[in-house]
Amino acid sequence: MHLIIQFMEHFFSSDFTLGILGGGQLGKMLLYETRKYDIKTKVLDPSVEAPSRIATNEFQQGDLLDFNTVYNFGKEVNVLTFEIEAVNVEALEKLEREGVKVYPSSTTLKQIKNKGKQKLFYKEQAIPTAAFQHFENKNTLLDAVTNNKIDLPFVWKCTEGGYDGNGVSVIRKKDDLTKIPNLECIAEKLINFKNELAVIVVRNPSGEVKTYPVVEMEFHPEANQVEYVICPARIDENIAKKARAIATQVSEQFKHVGLLAVEMFQTQDDEILVNEVAPRTHNSGHFSIEASYTNQFEQHLRSVLDLPLGSTKSKVAGVMVNLVGAEGFNGDVIYKNIEKIMAFPGVTPHIYGKRETRPFRKMGHVTIVNSDINEARRIAEEVKKIIMVQSI
Repeated sequence: MHLIIQFMEHFFSSDFTLGILGGGQLGKMLLYETRKYDIKTKVLDPSVEAPSRIATNEFQQGDLLDFNTVYNFGKEVNVLTFEIEAVNVEALEKLEREGVKVYPSSTTLKQIKNKGKQKLFYKEQAIPTAAFQHFENKNTLLDAVTNNKIDLPFVWKCTEGGYDGNGVSVIRKKDDLTKIPNLECIAEKLINFKNELAVIVVRNPSGEVKTYPVVEMEFHPEANQVEYVICPARIDENIAKKARAIATQVSEQFKHVGLLAVEMFQTQDDEILVNEVAPRTHNSGHFSIEASYTNQFEQHLRSVLDLPLGSTKSKVAGVMVNLVGAEGFNGDVIYKNIEKIMAFPGVTPHIYGKRETRPFRKMGHVTIVNSDINEARRIAEEVKKIIMVQSI
């Protein structure tokens, strides 16, 4: 025990280095917490203008999918984590063999990174999920539709590379297939759901596990992006308990370390189906920065360093509003009317540090806290109407 405590003490104000693969807004918000504890960090990202560059001890520009770049970066840190799944897994595997601690592990990432493998994993582990079929490419999917081997409508998902609503389409008729790319994919049964829910699970290497309250997600109908995240979800307590239990089961089966965001459907019959997971901090947990005793970024830091986990309880109800680039605007960003929303009670904007906007690009978020969740949701809608992410 004394040696473990002594090792933990070496994280702070020392040469111990935490490496982060990816320097986007998630990395930037994680770095807020490393600054709080004075933990030395090093970040790798392809863009010289990555949001994280301003908050890390050392920033390196490089390709996250290049084996040598990731391997050489990882050799120079003590613990390696990531804020994006699109990284070279083979490099992570070699680093682990050579003694570098990588959290979540390469094994967990390989199981999750490909949505086809992820769905097969749920089936093998008896985790409730929507019925699906896996296809190597567009032609095999077209053949299945033509020969009535799959029922319309269904949800098409590419197995790799999809994010923020990209790589997902609802296929209602055969002609809809003309617009999808020729990629490995899954065709998933279209679920008639009551709510889209999410649970953040956190686990450290010692096996301590906690879950955050269930959140409710409302999506933009065109962009297929989350518009609002509402905590606590406005659902029956028994449904919430079921969702948290299933999220914990998913975490146990993946043997993940760090944060795991588990997205789910609540069906019309109040069943809980796992949609997909992300092995990192997540948009559905941003509410926690203002509303929770321990926000998701500090929690991820605690977990990958094998420190005691913080409380996941909420101090107050919270609603998160995504700030995305308005349609018709490309170029240097301006946040129109931001001073007006900052005059509202309980409103905190977060600007991600991306200089250029484009339609539906995630540029920031706003959190609204209130003792009354319905009042927080009402203010969130006002915020959404007033602030505009445009270009000069």
